[in-house]
Amino acid sequence: MLLALNKPYGVLSQFTPDHPGQRTLSEFALPKNVYAIGRLDRDSEGLLLLSDEAGLNTKLLDPKHAHARTYWVQVEGEVTELALQQLRAGVVIEGRKTLPAKAKQIDPDLPPRNPPIRFRQNIPTSWIEVTLCEGRNRQVRKMTASVNLPTLRLIRIRIGHFDLPPVLAPGQWQELTEPDRASLFAL
Repeated sequence: MLLALNKPYGVLSQFTPDHPGQRTLSEFALPKNVYAIGRLDRDSEGLLLLSDEAGLNTKLLDPKHAHARTYWVQVEGEVTELALQQLRAGVVIEGRKTLPAKAKQIDPDLPPRNPPIRFRQNIPTSWIEVTLCEGRNRQVRKMTASVNLPTLRLIRIRIGHFDLPPVLAPGQWQELTEPDRASLFAL
């Protein structure tokens, strides 16, 4: 079984809390024995895959399989072509250069996040679509910060060629169909 969950902001990508009061995947009535494939940090939203199938974690996340992951990132500040070029070339985070990413400015039509993002009256926000094939800890946030565009909101919208289904509201999930699985594993 392979599931797609639209993970809400503020939820850990695990079933047990690290500390009392933390929201976890256990609140979404998911089938027994599924586990998260990869993770989205508590402050991130969007597509999270879960499965009870052994080996899918490696098949989807091992860098040698190069499954792209695409994020919509709301950043503080105005996106410049120079910042996009730097992201496309790869940036140095934690002493190591990232692999080149695809990056472009976008203007998505999304409802506001609950709770709302930090708002500063004199500083505009912008959106970037970033696609990468590696998955270091908080990598997208560190990459945007390295080009002076701090991340305010981060939503994973695609893994491989599988898009977060628009019918899934935050907290909802569905089982992937065979065509969904084929799009996920297509390179």
